Amino acid sequence: MNLTLKQVTYERDTRILCWYLNTTNQVQIARITNIPNWYFERTVFPGERFLFEALPSAQLEVCRSVEKGAIVCERILCDRLRVEELITAD
Repeated sequence: MNLTLKQVTYERDTRILCWYLNTTNQVQIARITNIPNWYFERTVFPGERFLFEALPSAQLEVCRSVEKGAIVCERILCDRLRVEELITAD
């Protein structure tokens, strides 16, 4: 798939700033898998919080291991992880 300059500019303009916090006591793997030609994967340690940019339609897939070696994954729409703007009164 070839991307045109217009498509690349549009993607850059529509990216949102997101954050995720690992509230478990286990290491997790976070990745975005539903956007073509997009690579994002990160190891997230217990209690770690991180910021990332994504398209609003992207889904953050977070996986962790549970008892007996099974792996549990959940998907979170990145639009729900958006960093809210802080508006201060002067």
